[in-house]
Amino acid sequence: MSTLVEKILAKSSGKNSVSAGEFVLADVDVVFAHDGTALLAIESMQEIGIEKVFDKDKVVFFIDHASPSPSPQISNIHSAMRKFAKKHGIRLYDAGSGICHQVLPEEGYVKPGSVVVGADSHTVTHGAFNAFATGVGSTDAAIAMITGKLWFMVPESVKIVVEGEFKDMIMSKDLVLHVLGEVKADGLTYKSVEYHGSCIDGLSVDSRMTIANMAVEMGAKCCPMELNSVTEEWLKERVGDFKPVKADKDAKYTDELYVDASKLEPLVAAPSNVDNVKSVREVEGTEVDQVFIGSCTNGRLEDIEIASRILDGKNVKTRCIVIPASRKVYYEALNKGLIDKLVRAGCIVGFPTCGPCIGAHMGLLGDGEVAISTSNRNFIGRMGSSSSKIYLSSPATAAASALEGKIVDPRKYGENL
Repeated sequence: MSTLVEKILAKSSGKNSVSAGEFVLADVDVVFAHDGTALLAIESMQEIGIEKVFDKDKVVFFIDHASPSPSPQISNIHSAMRKFAKKHGIRLYDAGSGICHQVLPEEGYVKPGSVVVGADSHTVTHGAFNAFATGVGSTDAAIAMITGKLWFMVPESVKIVVEGEFKDMIMSKDLVLHVLGEVKADGLTYKSVEYHGSCIDGLSVDSRMTIANMAVEMGAKCCPMELNSVTEEWLKERVGDFKPVKADKDAKYTDELYVDASKLEPLVAAPSNVDNVKSVREVEGTEVDQVFIGSCTNGRLEDIEIASRILDGKNVKTRCIVIPASRKVYYEALNKGLIDKLVRAGCIVGFPTCGPCIGAHMGLLGDGEVAISTSNRNFIGRMGSSSSKIYLSSPATAAASALEGKIVDPRKYGENL
């Protein structure tokens, strides 16, 4: 009668079974931090008086948020991270390697049934690989780095069943925005969200990561998914042998939601809340000053492919920034000729970084400017000026909007592609 999260946390805490609401001390399989959180974790370890990590192969640092450094102050943080990593023999992925949530699974750190903690809220992304993955504060990350263990309260589980197939130009981002519109930003606080159904079973790795990534926008603690065949093959190339975890058929959930994928339409999250979800039809024609395609939500190859298909042979009418989520994604897009198509269309194609998504650099918004972005948050000041406005969308909607300089329905560009 156990859900995915209950099975994973039972195994990692050495118990036969656990129930929602129970506290467990779980073994951590990997812990990571980036340049926005690692220094705080290092300082916490120094305050505790223990700097040595529990296992140098299970602690990872990333320089990805303000990367390459936009200021001397940030450079000092990067320097401190490099020194700590070198001293303790831990792996550090330096500037240009990519965004932590993309690189971690690419490099084989995430295995089915594992416990993944990161000093970043979007660590939930790794639930796409059948793991319990959750974001923690820098102090908790420090404790995990020292001991290899953390306390967790086993969350209640919610089941979202998605049946059917997406229609042309509908993407997983539209699905997760639809769910957000239904449950709202705090509707699943500290819950474990499980996606099931024929639609989820048929999705690519890229699409599944997008869905898991935005679980935290609903307040969820984690988003573990059962593996589909595509994800199993993807993992075999990177982690070798593994044992998938499946929820029991009679598992009990506190709530269930059903979605018909065939009825979804292009959606946006309008300013300035991620659950302010509207159909593109409702906001169509809204002029935009900037389009951003990238981030840990939608900077993968699938996302760049659909953007390049829409933009191929055409010219953007507003500034459009495209940033691959990792060096590997960038290289694959380069080999496929996608980067060439984007540059010829007038896009600014950048190196892997979180920069514009978090308002660090590489495209900050000015006063009163409007952006449509494929990232995961649109609150006030997220990408620059506090008077700017951000619409969140799929890469298809963002690319189509770049062509016209205003928000448009991407389905008008789908028929002849």
